[in-house]
Amino acid sequence: MKSLFKAVALITLFSVLTRALGFFFRIYLSRVLGAEALGLYQVSMSVFGVLLTIVSSGLPLVISKLSAGLGAKNQKKEEFSMVTTALIIGLISSIILCAVVLIFNKVFNLLFTDDRCMVILIIMLPAVIFSSVYSTFRGALWGHSNFFAVCITELFEQVVRIIACVIIVGGASTVLGYAMSAAGSLTIACLLSAVFVVILYFVYGGRLKKPKNYTKKLLKSSIPITGVRIASSLIQPIIAIIVPLRLVSAGYTSAQALSIYGIAMGMTLPFIFIPSALIGSLSMALVPDLSSAVVKQETDHIKNRITSSLVFTMFISIFFIPLYIGAGENIGLFFYDNSTSGLLLASSAWIMLPLGLTNISSSILNALGLEMKSLKNYILGSILMLLSIWFLPKYIGVRAIIVGMGICMTLASILNIKMISKATNAKLNIFKPLFKALLCCLPVAALVSFITGILNNFIPLFFNLAISCTLGGICFVLLCEVFGLINISTCMIEVKNKLKIKKTHKKKKFKQT
Repeated sequence: MKSLFKAVALITLFSVLTRALGFFFRIYLSRVLGAEALGLYQVSMSVFGVLLTIVSSGLPLVISKLSAGLGAKNQKKEEFSMVTTALIIGLISSIILCAVVLIFNKVFNLLFTDDRCMVILIIMLPAVIFSSVYSTFRGALWGHSNFFAVCITELFEQVVRIIACVIIVGGASTVLGYAMSAAGSLTIACLLSAVFVVILYFVYGGRLKKPKNYTKKLLKSSIPITGVRIASSLIQPIIAIIVPLRLVSAGYTSAQALSIYGIAMGMTLPFIFIPSALIGSLSMALVPDLSSAVVKQETDHIKNRITSSLVFTMFISIFFIPLYIGAGENIGLFFYDNSTSGLLLASSAWIMLPLGLTNISSSILNALGLEMKSLKNYILGSILMLLSIWFLPKYIGVRAIIVGMGICMTLASILNIKMISKATNAKLNIFKPLFKALLCCLPVAALVSFITGILNNFIPLFFNLAISCTLGGICFVLLCEVFGLINISTCMIEVKNKLKIKKTHKKKKFKQT
């Protein structure tokens, strides 16, 4: 448990820092690029995301599992051969994908409502090849639980991208020029991060050996995982195509449709994914932990890990919901000077719960070897989402994206949790704490809204948000304590005991010296 806690803490620290940089980078992009250029960039990114998913989604997870197993058996040569095989698979698939896009560029151009998007996508294509190299060596480092190396490469990529974008954007003067600059910074960052992770792999003792018969095993295990990610990524370009078209049919102009889509995807959704920093850290540390427990047939350990992970995910996700509902408009005004993004945030806050549960439950299913089940569940939810974004824009505008995502993730998370319970023969007692946590949201959201409404007339937005969200967060934690969802006193005692142990250990070392 301690090793998992430390791993989660380390991953979270880097993840929060990386995501914080990415978050403020998105704010910078939205302000510098403008709504139209941001819309072009987001539409192009949605197609690029599909290509990236094919070469760098399922493979790293499978590499990490195989590396952990071979490393535990001290079969270093076999491990190095497996990594080499995975590298070749990644390079070949990425080169083929890029060639297909270039050869059939006119066909791909039909996916876009604006011809400028194709130019932006072509600038991003080299990043697909660089990312295939990056994901292979990252998976090998992950398999040995070298979370520091994995995290530092992600942080490095974010920093390089920000620096490159700031430099390149300075020379842009048109809408297309700004969007192209953002795309160029992404390609540069992927190249340098690939070089960086290769260096780290060799520094930590990794090598490349003659590839052996691991191709079938790698593909068989990675295809279902990649299928889930591809299904997820395919949804993005479909949404990017359908939503603007349906908004135009509802009476929006093309520019208005792109702008509101850019606001929803580029300004609102980044806030929705903030809890994913913690949940993603848990998922990353949980996969090798559960995989090892499955091999050792540690049934109690598996059940306890799964239950505690689901409850933790619920608490983190729900914590942000009342804050966004109560202070959403002010958040949009403060970060983007755009009230529409804040109003969208307030109305979409609820989807953080099913989103978080889907993420953690999918990771658990992957660790249990049930990747195909996760894929089927996600596809079912995605069908409902596509129906929502086709029929609902006429009635609720761009909010159809939010409703569709919520329906998709809710169905997927419910089916995933049922599958986990069936596979482990465990009763996952999570619905009672879920109901209590949701009840806590109501008074907290009302409190935050009341405080922000009063403070709007007296203090600047920054202090308004700081005070209202801090008080709201404290109130939520206290209510969770009252309902028995958390035990603050027990946590404080554990912290004090750990501090005492550390002090005692330091005193002993000092006396010995």
